[in-house]
Amino acid sequence: MRIVAKSTLVKFWCQPQCADSKGALQSWFDEAMKANRLTPQNMKAQYSSASICGNNRVVFNIAGNKYRLVVEAQYRAAIVWVKFLGTHARYDQINLERVNEY
Repeated sequence: MRIVAKSTLVKFWCQPQCADSKGALQSWFDEAMKANRLTPQNMKAQYSSASICGNNRVVFNIAGNKYRLVVEAQYRAAIVWVKFLGTHARYDQINLERVNEY
């Protein structure tokens, strides 16, 4: 699977207050890059705590649910775009299906 863009993840974990997310985000990235077929069922099978949502959005719990990663999945093209990465508290304030900030 292709992930757009790893630089967003790196920028996030390089912030001193978010440094504890590095291991979890790196692991997520490495696993996601190895995925062969991208379907909602495969996402849920690989990441049991992931939430498959409307507008092709998938929400991942990061670092023990301290952070949330929202991606838009284009299943046929096997591409995911990072749409939101932030604290769980900040996630509670967004419109999941429309968010496009990172």
